[in-house]
Amino acid sequence: MDSKKSWPYVAGGLLIVIVGVAVAWTVSQKLAGGTSYTKLAAPGVKVTSTEAGVLDPSVKYDTATGLLKEGGIGNEGTYHLERQGGPVNNVYLTSSVVDLGIFVGKNVQVWGQTLASQKAGWLIDVAKVQVVQ
Repeated sequence: MDSKKSWPYVAGGLLIVIVGVAVAWTVSQKLAGGTSYTKLAAPGVKVTSTEAGVLDPSVKYDTATGLLKEGGIGNEGTYHLERQGGPVNNVYLTSSVVDLGIFVGKNVQVWGQTLASQKAGWLIDVAKVQVVQ
């Protein structure tokens, strides 16, 4: 085939690839939802920069307040709340609903259910977290 006659086919193929990539990227962004926080929680869970999670009105939750830090104790929890009175008063946290990582270093209140533990004095599965002043 003559190169002068084939360049429109090459240019057309390249254009189709570029348009396909642009459309795929646009669709994936629309499906991902609004803010980047939405990727940090289970589907249907409310997430903002100051609050994440949802409470079921039929469940009685335990609550605790403190400075959120990374790290559990003895493979229990992935985060903990530092509270007045030293490490003996730490509350260890895990959550299958929200990513607590976006709240590290902030004073927060958590709502959740207490879990049985071997090492942690108090271990909570967090359903909701909210930044407090």
